[in-house]
Amino acid sequence: MPLSVPPSAGPAGPLSNALTNTLNNALNGGITGTISNATQGATNTVNRAGQGPGNAKQPLPARRSGIPPVGERRYVPNEVVVALPSALSPQALDALARRHGLVRLQTESIGLIGTTFHRWRIADARSVSDVIRALEADGGVRTAQPNYRFTLQQGAATAAAPTPVLQYAVDKLDLAQAHRLATGTTCLIAVIDSGVDSAHPEIAGAIADRFDAVDPSAPPDNHGTAIAGAIAAHAQLTGVAPSARILAIRAFTKSESTTLAILKGIDWAVARGARVINMSFAGPQDPEIARALAAARRKGVLLVAAAGNAGPQSPPLYPAADPNVIAVTATDEDDRLLKVANRGRHIALAAPGVDIVLPATGGGYQVSSGTSVAAAHVSGIAALLLELKPALAPDAARKILQSTARDLGPKGRDDQFGAGVVNAYRAVRSLRPDVTPVAASTAQ
Repeated sequence: MPLSVPPSAGPAGPLSNALTNTLNNALNGGITGTISNATQGATNTVNRAGQGPGNAKQPLPARRSGIPPVGERRYVPNEVVVALPSALSPQALDALARRHGLVRLQTESIGLIGTTFHRWRIADARSVSDVIRALEADGGVRTAQPNYRFTLQQGAATAAAPTPVLQYAVDKLDLAQAHRLATGTTCLIAVIDSGVDSAHPEIAGAIADRFDAVDPSAPPDNHGTAIAGAIAAHAQLTGVAPSARILAIRAFTKSESTTLAILKGIDWAVARGARVINMSFAGPQDPEIARALAAARRKGVLLVAAAGNAGPQSPPLYPAADPNVIAVTATDEDDRLLKVANRGRHIALAAPGVDIVLPATGGGYQVSSGTSVAAAHVSGIAALLLELKPALAPDAARKILQSTARDLGPKGRDDQFGAGVVNAYRAVRSLRPDVTPVAASTAQ
């Protein structure tokens, strides 16, 4: 969609990736800005009066535009998410809303990044891009962006009994050997997902706390229950980290969530002391979620996400493609890649994620496939590492997981399997070189 320019900025015209558009806002005391699309790699440079070339010692930081990329439609079509100073008065908020034809819906303070966000509905037929463009030209607005949509990454599940023959992931990951050294004791894993059936025998006692970023009255959900079970099952099934504690965060309703709900979930998880955050969902690149993820990693939180089930031709999905996140793809019992798994340079690791037996709501069981499950397996292995070495930094944990993975596909790291399929025993034993090796099905 072409980017139109206010009359004060000169004639309107279309933007390309290589061009920028200069806006002069008289209401802002001579602020000039070069506005371009953040996802196209352009930046927004702002020079205030008195801070131009003649006084370059105190340049303002660059700001990226929140206008969605051309063709991006994965957002609520009549809403915007706006960051404003927390001290802004109700009167000033109302005035801003009137100027831009907006109706306030929600306000959230995200302590992790020190920002107050407002979710507003567009009161007329203007596009989200047009409203963001107008807001970015308003001096009191820090950032404005769409309210992006994200979806859970799991294929259709079928009911099943937890027969041992279907639990191939236990041998594939060498869990029996790994659990002689660690079971995830004391590690808090945040699962940002749909509701979890905490009464299920596989999960009972594993939920340390819960938080509802969306409707708390919704019933438990199969997807969230499956992901929690992949990590911490401890009855008929064997979870990767059966002694880990789960922070169950409901941020999805009917498999869908949006920017603010996910931000609230990340913020709560970090404040509650999560060491690992599992994100078995995918969607567009979201600037504010990216800020929160970077802040979480700086605080020592390991971030794991499903690579996505959109197929080999799909562009990278987020948060998996975020540089602060470990992107996990899925493999089957024969180490073949899940056919619908995303590919790309950002893929870090593979893990079992095809035909996995997992708990379902109401005390039942299901067979599920998807990169969602694979991500949960990696989150569980991370918990084993953190039990053995609580001070382990995210980058160090990533290095261990990748260096101990079993190479698949072309020799070395590749865009399908990343560094290869993870191995729990190899990973934990790397932190316990004093332990005599035991026989394992795949460890070498």
